[in-house]
Amino acid sequence: MAVGRFCLIFLGIYFIMSGRRSLRRVPVGSMKGRVVRLEEKLKLYGFNNLTKALSFNIYDICYAKSQREQQDYIKYIDSQYNSERLTKILSRVTEMIGAKILNIAKQDYDPQGASVTLLIAEEAATAKGAVRGMKPPMRDTILAHLDKSHVTVHTYPEYHPDTSIATFRVDIDVATCGAITPLKTLDYLISNFDSDIITMDYRVRGFTRDITGRKLFMDHKMTSIQDYIKQETLEAYDAVDINVYQANLFHTRMLIKELDLKNYLFNTDIYEIAPKTRLAIHDSLRREMIEIFSGQNVY
Repeated sequence: MAVGRFCLIFLGIYFIMSGRRSLRRVPVGSMKGRVVRLEEKLKLYGFNNLTKALSFNIYDICYAKSQREQQDYIKYIDSQYNSERLTKILSRVTEMIGAKILNIAKQDYDPQGASVTLLIAEEAATAKGAVRGMKPPMRDTILAHLDKSHVTVHTYPEYHPDTSIATFRVDIDVATCGAITPLKTLDYLISNFDSDIITMDYRVRGFTRDITGRKLFMDHKMTSIQDYIKQETLEAYDAVDINVYQANLFHTRMLIKELDLKNYLFNTDIYEIAPKTRLAIHDSLRREMIEIFSGQNVY
């Protein structure tokens, strides 16, 4: 834990001293009750040509040392990240951004993995519907096309036998045009994954015009991605912002505060593990999280 606190402090000092980025460390307690919504609709000349893109990335980290634990880990991944469940999540995201699904194609692979493709539009339409162990890598892909938007989901596993740590990554990208914003989907996405680390990027591109012909490069007020996340969710994480307001670029990364070891093991009673071993596993998991969160190896 001391290493984790040191790395977080070091990371904050690094961003402040670099002078090349804007760092905004938001006290979570000050966010209570703050859920920002889009302002009243603007009177525009023609179509709203602004493109809003949200990149949502999570890491689900587990510990699996024995062969039995590795088998249990694969069962966990198959239940959490199979094509059926990912399709349901993607379908709900589609609804939340005001789009409609036209077609769904999906395929699960043996021994593991899946692909899903959705064709969706913003108007109403009829929906249609190797080795057991840590290898080969499982990769799920979901791609959704809208007439004014698109949604993609990719999943990537990573495991190294020296550490016995399995790190599963989920990348979700939602791009919309017009008045729709994908930020409203954040609470739903966070709640549907076991997220130890979350990184989010939101960017607005292009311009639209008001009825006088004046260019608008942003159609809603915004200071932080955190403003769109529930307070109770924020309280469970340390959160850091790196925003470039002049360019309408917003970045937030979040690291889980408390690590309850029993949530990272598979069918193993932690009290059957020697205290010294429990501490070593705990520190190994925390180190993995710190390194991913900071983007630096800890030696």
